Amino acid sequence: MLAAKQSIAFRLIAGVLAVELFASAAVILLSLGYERHVHFHTFDIMLHGRADTVLGAVQDAEDAQDSLMLDRSDLHLPAEDLYEVWNERGRLLGRSPNWSGAYGLVFGDRHDQFAALTLHGLHYRILRIHGSRIVDPGEQGGGKLRHVLIYYGAPTYHVWHAINHAVTVYAIGAILLLAVSGPLIAWLLHRGLLPLRQLAALASQVSVDSWEFSPPESARTTRELAPLTHALQNVLTRLERSFEQQRTFVSDAAHELKTAVAVVKSSVQLLAMKRRTPADYQTGLERCLADTQRLEDLVGKMLALARVESTSAEDSSPAADLAVCLQQTVQRLESLACIRQVRVDLASVPAVSVPLAHDDCCELFSNLLHNALQHSLPGAAVEIRALTQVGALDLTIQDHGDGIDPAVLPHVFERFYRGDPSRARSTGGAGLGLAIARALVERAGGSISIASQPGTGTTVTLRLPLAPSP
Repeated sequence: MLAAKQSIAFRLIAGVLAVELFASAAVILLSLGYERHVHFHTFDIMLHGRADTVLGAVQDAEDAQDSLMLDRSDLHLPAEDLYEVWNERGRLLGRSPNWSGAYGLVFGDRHDQFAALTLHGLHYRILRIHGSRIVDPGEQGGGKLRHVLIYYGAPTYHVWHAINHAVTVYAIGAILLLAVSGPLIAWLLHRGLLPLRQLAALASQVSVDSWEFSPPESARTTRELAPLTHALQNVLTRLERSFEQQRTFVSDAAHELKTAVAVVKSSVQLLAMKRRTPADYQTGLERCLADTQRLEDLVGKMLALARVESTSAEDSSPAADLAVCLQQTVQRLESLACIRQVRVDLASVPAVSVPLAHDDCCELFSNLLHNALQHSLPGAAVEIRALTQVGALDLTIQDHGDGIDPAVLPHVFERFYRGDPSRARSTGGAGLGLAIARALVERAGGSISIASQPGTGTTVTLRLPLAPSP
């Protein structure tokens, strides 16, 4: 079952809205704390003011004991408020008619403190303060100091109503902000992702038959999309080149095989045209055998190239001894060197190993040395030199032949490529040797290059990484 498609825009919008929702909730909570602090601070100041008013109503009782009394005639307090006044001897001076007293209230240890009370379904905040009054201040000594204890409370529903009103305003503002910013964010993201959609639309039009890909300028100039655009261009360029190489390979392989089969067929048809002597049949069969051998060599090289390109260095056999492979290659092509009257000068080779299978290593050197021998002039020499570097080996194969045309040099590693436009077989090659050599070297993690000067000779330079000795 296919997984549901996920939208980047939807996830971004949902993420931004979730962040905004979280921020709005945080703002509402902070506003609730702030408004509660401000309103209750104001409420506490009001309680202190009203308690001081009650303290101001405490008067001299004008008796022999210089007692205190609570004069309610000047008290104009809200009917729902609570108050109670005690003197220093623990005698009640007076309380509000709607309250039975501050019994059971729990206060803190501070001099002035608050307590909570629920009365008649209302929540009160009760303030306790200690006050003092001076009786007969005109007497000698400044009068007598009397202490009182005052409890004063007021309902808090007015405070909570103001707090809830303020928080509701904040909440409505946050909801309106989300309602406005949501569509705005969606529109901005839609416009912001337009270069990505354009890039995807253009990339979807690329096919095997049409490799044209011109990314929009908006994708090129967008910092986040520029690497993706560059990568797509590089990938498509390499794919186009690879497909073109495959088409060329198939076309050239078909041409080579068709030519080889036509040669064999023509040789057989020539023998069948009329009765011939046993010697003629023998000559014809030998010619057919030679053509079949050429065809077999061509197919073998095509299979070798396909095998090399389809495997990686990790899939190959253990490392090969460089000196052994070079010596075996020189011995194998000794007869060709004698025929071409070319001397092979193999210098001292260091005892190192390269990350190639033994057969692949011999195939690599055989293709390179065979080309050097085929293109060397009689009496010349082919020089093979090896030099070890830090973690790598540099090997050169230099001939003193007719060289390579500079116009041909960039194409020598292409499959079935030969500098002769008529595809002559004067050297007997099929144009796959250097392609196989490059594939082997690159699979081993090395590099290969060719430098040539017409009329002077050609030098092939290999650099191969070293491997642990087998």
